[in-house]
Amino acid sequence: MCKDCFYMPKRILLIGGPSTGKTTLINHLRDLGYRCMDEISREVTAKAQAEGIDQLFLEQPLLFSELLRDARIAQYNAVTAMREDFVFLDRGIPDTTAYMDFIEQDYPATFDEDFRKYPYDTVFVLPPWEEIHVTDAERYENFEQAQAIHKALLKTYTSYGYSPVEVPTGPVKERAQFVLKTIGV
Repeated sequence: MCKDCFYMPKRILLIGGPSTGKTTLINHLRDLGYRCMDEISREVTAKAQAEGIDQLFLEQPLLFSELLRDARIAQYNAVTAMREDFVFLDRGIPDTTAYMDFIEQDYPATFDEDFRKYPYDTVFVLPPWEEIHVTDAERYENFEQAQAIHKALLKTYTSYGYSPVEVPTGPVKERAQFVLKTIGV
């Protein structure tokens, strides 16, 4: 069998509540030459806002979560065609139920079934970081809510059998070095 006949990149996931530095870290890893997949919830929110729905997640949480889950599954599947050793993803499929749990919203059992079909190789969690916490048109959560979301994320990923590795706060270069060293680069 030839070495190029089947190639499966490792999916390295970065999770965390709002304003933890995930996007900054993803952008830095991209600048270092690594393949990265961006967070897509802002796209879903912005599209809904263009259609006149200010906060789709707050107004129609199940619809928002279904759209996000479907987009993240498509993103997950897109990694399969990439010719990389690993690909970094900003948030994962199970984030959707963590957020639903955070707002105490029910969701169909199919969410759980879907999440088990799409495993990640390594999960890193970026902790709440008050010094960098900001809100904007798409990110409305205050710092206390960000802390609660962090707990919901840890609970969700742990329930799916992951042991998220916490990325220390600090300069983005140090955070990237920590992640790369942890995955053996």
